[in-house]
Amino acid sequence: MLSSPPQIREIKWADVGGWTGQGGSLLGTKRTLPAKHVEKIAEQMRMNNINALLIVGGFEAFESLLQLYEARTTYEEFCIPMCMLPATISNNVPGTDLSIGADTALNAIVETCDRIKQSASGTKRRVFIIETMGGYCGYLASVGGLAAGADAAYIYEEPFDIKDLQANVEHLTEKMKTSIQRGLVLRNENCNENYTTDFIYQLYSEEGKGVFDSRKNVLGHMQQGGAPSPFDRNFGTKISAKAMQWVTKKLTETFRHDEGRVFANTEDSCCLLGMRRRALVFQPVVQLKDETDFVHRIPKEQWWLKLRPLMKILAKYKTSYDVSDSGQLEHVIRNRPKESDASVAM
Repeated sequence: MLSSPPQIREIKWADVGGWTGQGGSLLGTKRTLPAKHVEKIAEQMRMNNINALLIVGGFEAFESLLQLYEARTTYEEFCIPMCMLPATISNNVPGTDLSIGADTALNAIVETCDRIKQSASGTKRRVFIIETMGGYCGYLASVGGLAAGADAAYIYEEPFDIKDLQANVEHLTEKMKTSIQRGLVLRNENCNENYTTDFIYQLYSEEGKGVFDSRKNVLGHMQQGGAPSPFDRNFGTKISAKAMQWVTKKLTETFRHDEGRVFANTEDSCCLLGMRRRALVFQPVVQLKDETDFVHRIPKEQWWLKLRPLMKILAKYKTSYDVSDSGQLEHVIRNRPKESDASVAM
């Protein structure tokens, strides 16, 4: 039985005109992991003489690259330079502080939160419960909460129970009895199996009777698509250019003149290009395995978790903030106003 013809075509400059300002995946996406189809993939790579691979995607892309690396022991077709660019709104890829698309989604969340809060302007006291995307990664809820001014941001990485919910409700109720007119609570979609958005909405509605009323909103796919932010446009351009330079260099280094082909089987020939503290760094994917929680599809350590105490301070919780990495944030805390509309961040 003959296999179907490969859906492969050359992309030229004219084919990608205007892509920088368009959202979504114009190349197309595939969530299916390669493990079950490794033999067919190797066959197609051999038939089409593919000598390097550049993968753009999220956690599935990371897993795919890892599986292709592990398949090198069986199929020489994967002994080529392979590189991945992290691109997902969830920002849950290990090996990078930021992924392409996360900033655009964050802008959409903050803009929507601002509009929702503005909609209650001039009415009685009101609290909004908003659900964000991100899988098990609480980046969008946490950083979005800090930017939009949220009283609470519930995420999977920071477990919470009914006592925490009760303390947050009581704290918000006390604030709403003063001059605060609006409250904002963000919830990551997979932060807790039982404390759902409906549960939290009903809890706040019941406990806030006589002080404030509640509304809920599931942002859903409003966070996806749309025109990319300037940061994402420039980030995508810079990271892609650096990746292509790396691929070109590896092709030159691994080309075997006696055999007339490329052969690369070292760890550093299969990398993820990520941003680490404002520097773009190539990291062998096999070395990132120990940093990854594959069950929940998140990195084991996430830099933005250090910002959460700052959110609580702005929401007038009695807590402290580690300022060892940023003198600017220390200045923000020391000089924060006693009363402000920004008094709403978890």
